[in-house]
Amino acid sequence: MYSLLVFIHIVAAVMGLGAAFGFPIVVKCAKTASQAKYTLKLLKNLELLPKIGSITLLVTGIVLGIMNPSLFKAGWYIASIVLYFAAQVIVIGMLPKKMKEQADILANHTGEDLPASYTAIGKQAGKLEGITHLLAFLLIVLMYFKPF
Repeated sequence: MYSLLVFIHIVAAVMGLGAAFGFPIVVKCAKTASQAKYTLKLLKNLELLPKIGSITLLVTGIVLGIMNPSLFKAGWYIASIVLYFAAQVIVIGMLPKKMKEQADILANHTGEDLPASYTAIGKQAGKLEGITHLLAFLLIVLMYFKPF
């Protein structure tokens, strides 16, 4: 049972992180207001994968800890949980607000040029995504190497 949960945990990571890592690439493809509107709708639809993956990661990670209580004493496990929640603050709390701001800007914009305010918010979101990608990388390092 434990091995099956580890497998599900890994699949959830691939499913959730894989999609999330692709988001910035998709966003950068939009060169006009129409393309940006479509891109935001596309990302809204795609965010289901990271949500399912993220919830599954949390549940399986905690269940694995319950099945193996020594994990709750392992520094790498505790650090992973802290990093996970730090990433979730950005992914659930901050990035959707940035996407909404961009959508609002585009809704009130006429023409095909991308407004400077849209691009500025995109740069802010890009920095936040970079932080979440770094956190995800650190999580993977911690879980693979279990350094402490």
